[in-house]
Amino acid sequence: MACCNNRRKPEWLKIKLPMGQLSTGVLNIVRGHNLHTICTSGMCPNQGECWGAGTATFMIGGDVCTRSCKFCNVATGRPAPLDLREPENIANSVKLLELKHAVITSVDRDDLEDLGAGHWVRVIEAVKRENPNTTMEVLIPDFQGRRELVQQVIDVRPEVISHNLETVRRLSDSVRSRAKYDISLEVIRQVSESGIVSKSGIMLGLGETREEILQTMDDLRAAGCKVMTIGQYLQPTSANLEVKEYVTPEIFEEYGRIGLEKGFRHVESGPLVRSSYHAEKHVK
Repeated sequence: MACCNNRRKPEWLKIKLPMGQLSTGVLNIVRGHNLHTICTSGMCPNQGECWGAGTATFMIGGDVCTRSCKFCNVATGRPAPLDLREPENIANSVKLLELKHAVITSVDRDDLEDLGAGHWVRVIEAVKRENPNTTMEVLIPDFQGRRELVQQVIDVRPEVISHNLETVRRLSDSVRSRAKYDISLEVIRQVSESGIVSKSGIMLGLGETREEILQTMDDLRAAGCKVMTIGQYLQPTSANLEVKEYVTPEIFEEYGRIGLEKGFRHVESGPLVRSSYHAEKHVK
């Protein structure tokens, strides 16, 4: 796999900061409704592009996660109680932003009896009620592999349900917190069998091999996964895992072609690709 000096970011990884009137409008709506976005909590490199286009990925359940994945910048600890106004606030924000396609993710809420599944249902129902013409992608946690909780989200029928593998099998336990590779595959399989578009994503640059990446693609396809995203891991802080290599755009393009050959309906593959990047295309 081609790479460059991992102590210095290559030119293709330069990030545009949020700017312009639309970006300010998104920020005002998010803050005004006491909401969180993965754009800021996760230090997404596409924040400028997406906010400049008037879109954002909402993060529900608060901004503190019960897990401590070593790649992630979201705060870890004991979360506050759920905000019971959040479903309506999300729905109203989607309306104010005039979103044709809404993307919603969440922190892990292992502290709750239902792991946050009921809150997910209330948010999805509120968005649908207030925005009947808006399609929706939800990026869900694994709910500890509890099928009945995954089914609650399936039953309210968002157009796309995504759950990220994040990395290859060999690295999964050292990169993720509590989440297990095979449990994630089962979540994706359950979504696929429901007829809803299933989606997953991985990061490159953590020390994986080409063979492992191709095997991960095969594992996802065997679980019925329709859409895949592949992006470059970027170290958010010194407390997170170090980047092992920066993969070139050409290699990302190659993986994108291979993914389509393997039968994925859509593959987003590039250094700055994140799970919700160009998500409006994936619903099709």
